[in-house]
Amino acid sequence: MVEELRTESSVVYWCGDRLYLNITNKCSNNCYFCFRNFSNGVYDFNLRLHSEPSPSEVIERIQKVIIKKNWIEIVFCGFGEPTMRLDFVLIVTRWLKKYINLIIRLNTNGHYFLLNKQRDTVMRLKDAGISKISISLNGHNEEIYKKICRPKLENAYESVPLFIKASSEVLDTEVTTVTIPKINLQIVEEKAHEFGASFRKREYLTPFP
Repeated sequence: MVEELRTESSVVYWCGDRLYLNITNKCSNNCYFCFRNFSNGVYDFNLRLHSEPSPSEVIERIQKVIIKKNWIEIVFCGFGEPTMRLDFVLIVTRWLKKYINLIIRLNTNGHYFLLNKQRDTVMRLKDAGISKISISLNGHNEEIYKKICRPKLENAYESVPLFIKASSEVLDTEVTTVTIPKINLQIVEEKAHEFGASFRKREYLTPFP
């Protein structure tokens, strides 16, 4: 965990050769391991937003930092769930696809169908320019998922496999799981492959020394 953070809220931040977009602090989960429960940011960046940025604000910031490095991808990932601002994601993705030739990845908790009930097709993500999706599934069954992720929506756990299946049919899709002892990683990996996705485990980084 970082000791000192920039005082200004960051809507664009980076680690290594990946550029991240922090577009909202709202989330449909309240995972007990989430960094935002213990810190104001990561990688020396303050991710606490005083207000949600507009697409133009984020695009302007991207333009200022895009020449800093040879980025390998741009990722929608911050202190919230990006698909809670689907229109924002689509607008910025279309701009990125038009002007910047990079892989565009969406990190999500997989509640897409619950959050966007009237626009429940993954093809709108692909058509906009999203080329890869990382979907968090932190629980090998509903009971464990609810204890760890503490979802705010009904049928949250059941909705994630539906999104994984739909996404894997049209996009490069991976399922990620945090290495928490309560989670049976083998079962989650088997589910991921069953749904047509790849699997990647993420190390659980304790927020305390």
